[in-house]
Amino acid sequence: MELSHLKDIDRNHIWHPYTSITNPPIIYPVSHAEGVYIHLADGRKLIDGMSSWWCTIHGYNVPQLNEAACKQIDKMSHVMFGGLTHEPAAQLAERLLGLLPMQLNKIFFADSGSIAVEVAMKMAIQFHAAHASSPISEAASAPSRTKFATIRSGYHGDTWHAMSVCDPVNGMHGLFGSSLPVQFFLPQPKSRFGHEFDPHDIEPLKSLLSEHSHEIAALILEPIVQGAGGMYFYSPEYLRAAATLCKEHGVLLIFDEIATGFGRTGRMFALEHAQVVPDIICIGKGLTGGYMTLSATIAQEHVAQGISQSPSPAFMHGPTFMANPLACAVASASIDLLLASPWQDRVHNIAVAMLSHLSTLSNTKGVACIRVLGAIGVVELDEPVDMQRIQPMFVDAGVWIRPFGNLVYIMPAYVITEDELSRLCEALVGVVREYLQN
Repeated sequence: MELSHLKDIDRNHIWHPYTSITNPPIIYPVSHAEGVYIHLADGRKLIDGMSSWWCTIHGYNVPQLNEAACKQIDKMSHVMFGGLTHEPAAQLAERLLGLLPMQLNKIFFADSGSIAVEVAMKMAIQFHAAHASSPISEAASAPSRTKFATIRSGYHGDTWHAMSVCDPVNGMHGLFGSSLPVQFFLPQPKSRFGHEFDPHDIEPLKSLLSEHSHEIAALILEPIVQGAGGMYFYSPEYLRAAATLCKEHGVLLIFDEIATGFGRTGRMFALEHAQVVPDIICIGKGLTGGYMTLSATIAQEHVAQGISQSPSPAFMHGPTFMANPLACAVASASIDLLLASPWQDRVHNIAVAMLSHLSTLSNTKGVACIRVLGAIGVVELDEPVDMQRIQPMFVDAGVWIRPFGNLVYIMPAYVITEDELSRLCEALVGVVREYLQN
């Protein structure tokens, strides 16, 4: 297709995420991608600092993942999961069981991160619909537990109930607030990761559960790192205290590890920073190495048993592409590739390099703070960025960085080389300086 025709079709008929169809932003056609590089159709080559929204942990066009996809597609690309099963699903389940805490052992495969969150929320409500005492505490489970608690500045996806536990004020879904289920929102913990924990942070949750636990099915959190809600890193001690309170009040604990899973924070899963095992965990993004959409909601035994004892013992959810064989095969290959690599050292080295480079912006006027955790580097500005202005500046600098709000951040693939990472960081620093000066 001629490049001009491609652009015409895109501009006139294709809707891009978080944009206006009548006033679309600048769009850059891509011809192919390999390693950590995105090759634009006009011949330019960009170092990808976003891992395509945090999922291409091995980079692009990975031989091992290509091979897994080719082998599986010759057998079957898809078959319904209702009444059938297949080897790719069983193999992936076995690999996940080997990575996760042993208590998390009941796996529900879903389509995307948002759907994994929807599934987790449905599990929590159906669990509490059982007319028996909760196995996780002495508190009685009751059908009236249909609400959720969460902390502000969180993000859990764009589907309906997932939106209801995103920040209702500062999040991106304020327009739908009056139509969404009303949930309980707690203050964002002030205790940052790596700093001393302030016990006052947990008091709002303690008060909420004392007064409203009979209404609350679960507390849902992004452990350690809040992603699209603000790229904020908070203390593991908050998770430990929250887990204790949830257990005391018979409230389930859900961890949304869609963005943090598979090594992004320096641990395989962010929960390892706190040594807390939730009742339900959601994973996605890096699960298939960015090759295709797949997620999983994984529950502890007592959750599955509770659901099975509810008035409707079958769990009522079944995506058309649930446990898609092609996605499962690639996901298993991605996990194998990750485990065979020195990923911990790579993530550590990325963190050290990012901190060194990005810290040079610390005293720059207009920069609020710098923070780094694992393979996540964040430059927080005082004001929201002008995307139409800053995006071309990054492209001209030879990198793909897509800020949001007042956050300029990078989450590169783990396979990025020292030289590539230096060029990525230097471009970020240079563009931010230039942007803030003009």
